[in-house]
Amino acid sequence: MEQALAWLSRWGVSLASLGGGLLTLLVFRRGLPNVGWIVGYLLLLWLLFAVFIEMRQALAGSAQKSRRLIVSAVDYTIQTLYHGLLLFVLPAYYAAATLTSLNGVFLALLVALALLTTIDPWYRAIVQPRPWLSYLFFVMSIFAPLNVALPLVGVPPFPSLVMSAFLAWVSLTPALRRGQRATWPMAFRTAVAVGVVAATFVALGRALIPPAPLFLARAAIAWDVVNMDSLEPAPDTIGADELRLRGLIAYTAIYAPAGLFQPINHVWRREGQVVNVVSLSPVKGGRQEGFRTYSRKTSFPADPTGRWTVDVETSSGQLIGRLRFRVTP
Repeated sequence: MEQALAWLSRWGVSLASLGGGLLTLLVFRRGLPNVGWIVGYLLLLWLLFAVFIEMRQALAGSAQKSRRLIVSAVDYTIQTLYHGLLLFVLPAYYAAATLTSLNGVFLALLVALALLTTIDPWYRAIVQPRPWLSYLFFVMSIFAPLNVALPLVGVPPFPSLVMSAFLAWVSLTPALRRGQRATWPMAFRTAVAVGVVAATFVALGRALIPPAPLFLARAAIAWDVVNMDSLEPAPDTIGADELRLRGLIAYTAIYAPAGLFQPINHVWRREGQVVNVVSLSPVKGGRQEGFRTYSRKTSFPADPTGRWTVDVETSSGQLIGRLRFRVTP
């Protein structure tokens, strides 16, 4: 009985948090987090982080048990904020990610970080003894929510990506000031320089990050579009003769939050090689069913057989979703 109680006290809260997190991810996988909640959590996290960086050394070095308890309580509060922020945005990234593409790696990283914040013994053993890993958690917990929150107020995904990376690293100013024993202006200048480098790397590697909160509400390969609500669907495997005779349509309905105006492309590829890039009308956010558009392809290579994909991308190259079909002889 005592062993069971000890196990429950060690793992019970973690398992309950894990179950709640999985339920949130499954039930609200296409839901968008509330901007107010994100901003409130981010401000509270930064304030706690800044104050605790200043006070931690004095509190941790104290022989008084009460001060050590304060350190533990603040550590746990910050961990809880990481957990809450990551769970808020995971459904948006899950909906926006294409699991078979490079941006699935970013989703996997967020899941791993959320899992670590959920399992308390793992977090205490892996993260707390390593300050650099704590700072990584902090930066990711600022970057990922900001990257979702800014498009919710009308900032397009690419500027949002760059701004979020910059602000996430600038928010490390208190840690840089403490670590370098520098003045606030010196630490801020260092943080700005690091933020510019981080924003540049993120801009160059934007294909690795899902364009949350955009996602495909519906996508289909079709022979014809009678109107935007009625399609003549095509099968996943198509004969070459029929393809050349009838042509093909890639139909997509893209969800974007109200107020967002985002140009998109359909990139047609055969066996991974780009065949056509079709620029489409910019997505106008706000429709629950998604902004509906399509591209029609009537010209195909002499030998069109093989595996085809149509990538739905933002104008900056972030992948929103992918359609697949195969052409047989």
